[in-house]
Amino acid sequence: MTRVCIPDTEYKERVKKAAALAGQWGLDVLLVNSTESDYANARYFSGYWPLFERSGVAITPAGEAALLVGPESEKYGADVSRLDKLFVALYYREGANPSYPETVTSTYSDIFKGLGVKGDRIRIGVCSLLETSVVMLNGLQECYPDAEIVDAFEIMTSLRSIKSANELACLREGFRITAIAMQEVRQALRPGVTELQMVGLAQRVIYEHGAEYEGLPMYVFSEKSTSHAISRPSYRVIQKGDVVQLNLSAKVDGYSPSIGYPVCIGKLTPEKREIVEFGLEAHRWTEQRLKAGAHAGSIASDFYKLYCDRGYKQNFVYGPCHGTGMIEVEAPWMESTSDYALQPNMTFQIDTFVSGSTFGIRWEKGIVITEDGFESLSEPIGEIYELDF
Repeated sequence: MTRVCIPDTEYKERVKKAAALAGQWGLDVLLVNSTESDYANARYFSGYWPLFERSGVAITPAGEAALLVGPESEKYGADVSRLDKLFVALYYREGANPSYPETVTSTYSDIFKGLGVKGDRIRIGVCSLLETSVVMLNGLQECYPDAEIVDAFEIMTSLRSIKSANELACLREGFRITAIAMQEVRQALRPGVTELQMVGLAQRVIYEHGAEYEGLPMYVFSEKSTSHAISRPSYRVIQKGDVVQLNLSAKVDGYSPSIGYPVCIGKLTPEKREIVEFGLEAHRWTEQRLKAGAHAGSIASDFYKLYCDRGYKQNFVYGPCHGTGMIEVEAPWMESTSDYALQPNMTFQIDTFVSGSTFGIRWEKGIVITEDGFESLSEPIGEIYELDF
């Protein structure tokens, strides 16, 4: 069976596009940094996902590129990277802070000069600053005290927002696997099992069907923890009458889509049904407004107004959609402050969360924007599940 993945040729095309943008920005070098948990920027160019350590990729306007790894990852990085050049640097060491006194490593001066960057008064674009540690930033300033360091977040957003056919194929495969896990977990839910037992079932299923990893820490939350916008499953025993929130995800070659919906262990109470049905209404409201050319900020503002008008202002946490791709939640978000138009082949999770005082629910699926609307990347959601016990 042919594995769904990003071909090597596409990695080379990504470097060329980034190099052109670096030139347009007047940069001497573009530096992207990543962690094990938010690996996307470096993996986008190299295919490399760090373990324990950090990673980076440096790209020049001339198209020279290199993977940057910590001292323990030289062989691992060389084995998996799609880039020809690799540098080992202490800036990317693991959090235990070993010094590796016997290991020869490179500084940013060594790395940039090795890629053909000349001079000291250079312009360095860094993306993402959130994944750039103080150690990395200090290293840049020590090597290039006269450099201008620029926040280059927009470069990566522009590259990653519009998905290629291969990226969409990875997302579709991830959704296919996730849908199987959703069905098997839903069928296994019953009073007496723990949240973590159901997570274990989901993990088994996604690996059996071809995922490389879970695309996010699996959400199997019950009752009070369902009101958490972000949380982790626990040893809590699921009880009859509980609302259980499922949000499962299967990672395929780095791409991490998610499907989410609530399941009730028994019949919904009137209060719970009201929240579940409003969330589904808001989810479908969002669907009707998605198409190329639509203004993201206007959709988000009207979405918030819907919550306010319907009496759910206090249940609102965030806007109607967020980007999805290599990380399940990636730029761009749809927020009231967003100032961009939707474009074909942008991918989003329609993520409709309603937080109550004692429970909450989320309806979530992935879509790709088209000229006249959107295409759902997953099977339809919207059935309200009340399991009979």
